[in-house]
Amino acid sequence: MTKSKKITLSASRDIPFNKLVLSQANVRHIKAGVSIEELAEDIARRTLLASLTVRPVLDEDGAETGMFEVPAGGRRFRALELLVKKRRLNRTAPVPCIVRTEGLAEEDSLAENVQRAPLHPLDQFRAFQAMREKGKSEEEIAAAFFVSVNVVKQRLKLASVSDTLLEAYADEEMTLEQLMAFTVNPDHERQEQVWEALKQHYNKQPYEVRRMLTEGAVRASDRRAQFVGLDNYVEAGGEVLRDLFQTDDGGWLQDAALLETMVAEKLNEEAEAIRVEGWKWIEVATDFPYGHTYDLRRIRGEAEPMSEEEEQSYTALKAEYDKLEDDYAEADELPEDIDERLGEIETAMEALQNRPIRFEADDYAIAGAFVSIDGSGRLRVERGYVRPEDEPVEETDATEGAAPVDPNADDVTDDESAEAHQVDEDEDDDGTKPLSDRLICELTVHRTMALRDALAGDPQLAMLACLHAMVLQLFYHYGQDSCVEITPRSTQFGSQAPNLGDARYVQSIDLGIETWAGNLPKEPEDLWDALAEWDSDSRDALFAHCVAMTVNAVQEPHYRKPRQIAHADVLASTLGLDMVKAGWAPTADNYLGRVTKAQILAAVREAKGDKDADRIAGFKKPEMVEAAEELLAGTGWLPAPLRTPALVEEPDEPEFEIVDDGDVERVGQGEAQSAAEDGETVVGDVEPIDDDEQVAAFA
Repeated sequence: MTKSKKITLSASRDIPFNKLVLSQANVRHIKAGVSIEELAEDIARRTLLASLTVRPVLDEDGAETGMFEVPAGGRRFRALELLVKKRRLNRTAPVPCIVRTEGLAEEDSLAENVQRAPLHPLDQFRAFQAMREKGKSEEEIAAAFFVSVNVVKQRLKLASVSDTLLEAYADEEMTLEQLMAFTVNPDHERQEQVWEALKQHYNKQPYEVRRMLTEGAVRASDRRAQFVGLDNYVEAGGEVLRDLFQTDDGGWLQDAALLETMVAEKLNEEAEAIRVEGWKWIEVATDFPYGHTYDLRRIRGEAEPMSEEEEQSYTALKAEYDKLEDDYAEADELPEDIDERLGEIETAMEALQNRPIRFEADDYAIAGAFVSIDGSGRLRVERGYVRPEDEPVEETDATEGAAPVDPNADDVTDDESAEAHQVDEDEDDDGTKPLSDRLICELTVHRTMALRDALAGDPQLAMLACLHAMVLQLFYHYGQDSCVEITPRSTQFGSQAPNLGDARYVQSIDLGIETWAGNLPKEPEDLWDALAEWDSDSRDALFAHCVAMTVNAVQEPHYRKPRQIAHADVLASTLGLDMVKAGWAPTADNYLGRVTKAQILAAVREAKGDKDADRIAGFKKPEMVEAAEELLAGTGWLPAPLRTPALVEEPDEPEFEIVDDGDVERVGQGEAQSAAEDGETVVGDVEPIDDDEQVAAFA
């Protein structure tokens, strides 16, 4: 048996740096990885962790010159060279080297780079975690490896995931993006439950992982969370789930029960402060449905005037604001301190302008207030509403015994109302079918409110719409060809469309109502004289707003009105109504969760194309809804009931005059040509009838 020859390793020795030169045989020519500057800093902190591979430089006779070239380890050599130039390393400092004499220099350089195995990301995550456990701060780790603190936090978060998931990632059963998604919830047991569920799940996308891990949690952007405050929630023992790898709007509040308790307690505290004002009743809720004050009379209080001191403060603030604006009027960009000061002045001026409202003692005795939370999480207090049963009764001979009549009451029976709220059709039906009556009703509620908002900004068109409706009733004795319901009556749609009050166009029209109400006299008998004193522009704007309030383009199953809906299309086209610009977008709540899978896919296919639609075609309904909401975001896609048809523009037809015995008749091109052929006098430029004949006339 032949004995194998023992391997002899290359000799190692310390060589002064000034005896080293970079070899042209180094195969690395393209920069990659850590920069020379960062490597130099790392060597300065930890010294050299790997020796250089060198070969003796020979003269023409093959004798060693005392110099050595570096074919492998060129980046380390450059880093040492940089430290020498910065006088942080002595030129004669000894450098650990492996001296090679056999083989080719290029082979050494290539082997050193090819044989080196890259570090698996999980090893880096665990290394960061080990350093953290041994007392290194996140900032120290970041400085040591030239990364941001946020990157260190992300790596530590990844390393803190359940060992079961880390093993799956190491075995390439899970992608890095999926592992990132699992960091949202720190509960290892829940992470493992979701991972097991995903193994049987068709959809393993990261967003599905996040959805399952945050199920039952409340978004930090939710009005309730904003009202309570995240800091207060955490101080009370609540936990916030955060996503370090993508925008999470502040995270998710995991303890929904605690949040509800805190919301109720804070609302009741705020309500008590309102109750001491003396109102007859107070109603408290997180949110009231849109139109909850519809059948109540609103008492308008009077704003308390500013005190002399407040007026002086306001005047001084206004003068400072105007001066700063004048001083920096020509500046392309305001200095940070000036911009900050302008913001402070604006806030102070708004606080002085928002005057407390004063009510009469009799008003408190019959009216009440609603206390709730608005869409941005701030306290909303609606004061001065009188219920019908609390209205003072003035008995007269004419009205005694007469039944009260509500001129604004809807002509809809309870049965009809119930029919409008019937349960949506089976969501699991995958067939393409017409949208449900209830969904069409809800969507067109949004469109009607947006139509109102748009029309309120166009007094001239509002005047035309009103005139059109009135002429139909007065001259044709038929008023169903117009969607403008001039009685006038303003229908409220809160029950048909949940969360309607959060829509931007609804808030805009409501703000208009509040503004106009504040400008009108408190007593109705003073209204005529007040309006008579207004300028025409103010009256026109109020007229447009009043007409806009009567628009009803809602498609309801119990009340078919095709001609009104057709007119709503004309009105929307003329206004150029765009529901996308108005602020509507398809979500799980307002559309996608209310239609079949086939209709969801049709929407995605129309907006994004076949590829995206086919990708989610095998998803179950909840996953498909969530995926479609992401895909449709920002595309401008709208369901059919919300689309505005293009305005048909008829081609301009040239006009001509036919003069016959002093009578003048206006005609189009065709009739003008026929008249010209008959020898009649035609005023206007007529196109040639053929090559041999051309009719010209004096215009």
